[in-house]
Amino acid sequence: MKIVVTGTEGYLGCLLAPTLLEAGHSVLGIDTGYYKQGWLYNGVTASVETLAKDIRHITADDLRGADAVVHMAELSNDPLGELIPDVTYVVNHKGSVRLAEMAKAAGVSRFVYMSSCSVYGVADDTVDETSPVNPQTAYAECKVMVERDLSPLADDDFSPTYMRNATAYGASPRQRFDIVLNNLAGLAFTTGKIAMTSDGSPWRPLVHGLDIAKSIRAVLDAPREAIHDQVFNVGDSQQVYRVREIAEAVGRALPEAEITFGESNGDNRSYKVNFDKIHSTLPGFSCDWDADKGAAQLVEVFKAIDLDEETFKGRGHTRLKQLEHLIRTGQLDAELFWNYQPTSGIAQ
Repeated sequence: MKIVVTGTEGYLGCLLAPTLLEAGHSVLGIDTGYYKQGWLYNGVTASVETLAKDIRHITADDLRGADAVVHMAELSNDPLGELIPDVTYVVNHKGSVRLAEMAKAAGVSRFVYMSSCSVYGVADDTVDETSPVNPQTAYAECKVMVERDLSPLADDDFSPTYMRNATAYGASPRQRFDIVLNNLAGLAFTTGKIAMTSDGSPWRPLVHGLDIAKSIRAVLDAPREAIHDQVFNVGDSQQVYRVREIAEAVGRALPEAEITFGESNGDNRSYKVNFDKIHSTLPGFSCDWDADKGAAQLVEVFKAIDLDEETFKGRGHTRLKQLEHLIRTGQLDAELFWNYQPTSGIAQ
């Protein structure tokens, strides 16, 4: 199968692409290059040819001949979405829908969209794919809107699938430290303590980046009727944790670190998610990782590279800091398009 993957230079994309190659697929990457500098360690077996292009500029010709598109390239996480909500809607909503339209026009038969469990927002009861959504941020609202607008495109020749990932964690060469388990592990390793201001009571479902890659492979391998215009929560019902339990998993991997909690809960996002559907519909899928294994993996990587506080807190591994830097230095314009540098004659 020939597969186009957007976001191959991102946290999850750089894990996915090599696994698709190892499974015998042909892979073309597309990435605009915002996070090229965020390389933490040499940890992938292969890289793929990657077209340097913004998803807003992709044409049908870029996708022609592909059997599937896996769309991972959006502006990631809630703080970034709140900082530039207008641009987030243009890129994440309109850009993603346009990409799907281009894929359909090019004759691509499958479109796998990386959605998020953040669409559930706040929920008192355990939610599944049939539950009402309750997005709390621009980032989550865009996910809901893309799912809504891709569904009418589904027909006999075009099958979109929506993967609502739990919060990702785990080691990646293009590491992110702005997601909960990774952040707490980096904090504990570089400072020797985790001092949480909240009580850690909100619920968060977690899934390792390699298990997300595994879920995508399972969807691509599945018969069309099993995945056509379907939503899948991606994770495991046994991996729904309170935030304090995530911190405690980090503590088990780094027993010398001091972990303390506050008395308040400053985050209203809390949801418990059921993941039965993906396990029953896609028999080849199961999660190989849990929070303890993921924390231990991160600590192993941190020790191998001697992770320091400057690297942990640096812009290369935090999406918001990196984009703020690119905007402040004039490398990106207000709409997050690359500016050209006429003095060098080289386009960024």
